[in-house]
This record gives sequence, C-alpha cells and structure tokens, in this order.
Amino acid sequence: MRLSATTAPDFVLADVDRQFTLDPYPVYRLLRDHAPMCRQPDGSWLVTRYADVREALGNAQIFSSDKHIDFKPRFGDSPLYEHHTTSIVFNDAPYHARVRRLLAPFFAARVLREMEHSIGAMVDKLLDRAAQQGTIDIVEEFALVIPLNLIGDLLGVPYSERQPLRAWARAILGALEPVCTPAALDLGNAAVVEFKTYLRQLIARKRAHPPGADNLDVLWALVRAHDQDAELSELEILHNAIFMLNAGHDTTGSLIANGVDLLLDHPEQMQRLRDEPGLMKSAIEEMLRVESPLQIGNRRALCDTELGGEKIAAGSFLHLVIASANRDERQFPAAENFDVARSPNKHLAFAHGIHTCAGNSVARIEAVIAFSKLLQRFPRMRRVAAVDRAERTRFRVVERLLVELEP
Repeated sequence: MRLSATTAPDFVLADVDRQFTLDPYPVYRLLRDHAPMCRQPDGSWLVTRYADVREALGNAQIFSSDKHIDFKPRFGDSPLYEHHTTSIVFNDAPYHARVRRLLAPFFAARVLREMEHSIGAMVDKLLDRAAQQGTIDIVEEFALVIPLNLIGDLLGVPYSERQPLRAWARAILGALEPVCTPAALDLGNAAVVEFKTYLRQLIARKRAHPPGADNLDVLWALVRAHDQDAELSELEILHNAIFMLNAGHDTTGSLIANGVDLLLDHPEQMQRLRDEPGLMKSAIEEMLRVESPLQIGNRRALCDTELGGEKIAAGSFLHLVIASANRDERQFPAAENFDVARSPNKHLAFAHGIHTCAGNSVARIEAVIAFSKLLQRFPRMRRVAAVDRAERTRFRVVERLLVELEP
C-alpha cells in the first residue's frame, strides 16, 4: 500500500515491503505527522514521535522490558526463547539491576582508557592491510572486525576461535525481526545451542587454567561471581555472554558501516571532519541519530496508562520506533539533514533510562578511533558500488559496502 496522510493510520508493520526496509524514513515521517500512535491489527501500538518514545523507554515502572509473555507465541519452548528471556536486555529489575551491577566495572572510565590503545593498534593493523588491497568491503574487512575482536577480547575468546561468532550473532538477532520465517527460527535456535556448547567448553578451559588477576575477562568474572556468591546461574552466565557478543559487535559494526555510508553520501561533511577533527565526537552522535543501528525497541504496558494522547490498556505491546524518534522535527531542527556539528543531540540510539546500553561508551570510543584513523589515512576514499542493505526493520544493517581507499 502506498502510504499517504489519509492512509497513515492503516500502516501495518508486519506487512512492509522491500522499499520500506531499505528506506523507512519517508514512511516514519508520515506516521509522525498523521498517525504518531498507530494501532496495529494485533492490538499493539507503533510509537513514532520522540517525546512518546523517550517517555516509554524511560519509565520502567509503567513500561516493561520483560519478554516472557511476548516471546512465548513466537519462540515456544525453544533455545531462542530461553536466550532472549534470560539476557539482561529483555528483563526488568531486580534481575536486570543484578546483572548490570556485575558488568559495570568493565565499562568504568579507567578500563575504557586502557582499551583505547588496543583498539587503536587493531585499527592501524586493519588499515595497513586495507592500504595494500586498495579496495575493501568496509563491512567485512573493517566495521565488523573491530567490535568483534574487542568483544572477543573482553570475553576471553581465543582469537583463533572467533570465526563462528558473527554467524551465530546474526542468526540469533535475525530471529527478532517483526516477521521471521521458520527457516530463520531454525537457524537462530541452532545458533543458540552451538554458542552455549562452545561457551561451556571455554569456561571449562578457564577453570582448568584461570586467567590472571589483571586479565580483563568478563566471562571469567561472571563465572567467579557464580562460584563465590551464586549471583548468576550457569544459564544466566551463558546467555548474558551471548548477549554481550551479539549486541556489542552487531550494533557497533552497523554504526561504523552506516557512518561510512553517510560520509560518502555527504562529501561536504566528510571534508569538514578532515578540516575540523575536533568534531569527531559530535559526528559519531549524528551518525547514531540519522542511522540508528537499533531501529525499533519494544515495551509492554504494566497498567492502564496514556501515551501520545491515547489510552493504553494494561498488557498492550508497544513498538518504539527509535529510528523515527531520532528524526523527529519536533526535537531536532532540520532533522533530515546530516550535520557532523549538531549540538545538542539527545538522540535515543542507545535507548534511555535504566536500559540505556551498558556498552555505549565502548561503542563510542571504537567509532571515534575507527573514523579518526580512517579519514587521516585515506582522505580521498570513495564508493565503488552502491551500498547493499539487509532487508530488516528492527536493525539498520549494511551487508556490503565496497570502498576504494586512496591516501
């Protein structure tokens, strides 16, 4: 259906076509203007304005992140159901607070400063290799490699054993799309089983040969918390480790790939970054706003309430369109413009409230280092072919982006 101001209230997220998945933003603008709280055929709500999305994300007392009810019809008693209902992101307090407290020391400022050197060395090595090749796929050979190896380091996964991690992550996250085929569900369930088997073997090796006290190893820290205080069960350790890998590498990889695509589409902004490297941090925030890696989040109303002028019944499911909120003209002047110097920029790419992404500081550091070194080494990089995007609505994913790198 071709959407218009008149038909906007009839929009159905589960029935979108290829054109929407590749460029959903014109549709989201129509929805913000004419159906900001769009009721779906199943009774759920599609929420597209910034103020409403921010309110739902930030009010954990009224809007729940727990997915036990929502995922049962989709996943049944499957490995995917076990995973997604055990990981930190799809749970409320007190479990969410307990896991987040255990992870917090690994995202402290001191630890992040220690990471900067290793991230920089990794990026330099990747760019040295890229210089020899001349043309690279920025996704496979740069954007995804950086976060995958950083999270691999954080979890203490040996470098030689990281090859399957990305495929597992893609299969598990792919099962979260609003429409998911039986084949995709089978792939996701198999990935959870294989990932858990691998982690059990890795933990057994760590128990036999414990990492040193000064070793930055999140997985080992969770195991020790289990052994000493029984704060986490074995399943909770496994699934939160899987979540860290999936969330930490998939979304950061998308941030970098989408950011390169934006700069290639806006050469005047890329030139401004070269001329004013001090704008790099604000440029990263603008990349997150314009092409949010997580496009749609979800919540369920715990009680009767109101949102966006609509009465929301207890138990109602909400699709919170972060990608739309981050382009809302009511919050961001000239919202469709990509401006590397935009300030203020209170986007919602990392969510809001108690569920603000715990690894957001790591992602920002990775992106700043990656783009700073990329633009310094290759000031004349150019696109070789049109960007190839995955047909996904929940995540904004670049599949392939060929770039010629010229010093």
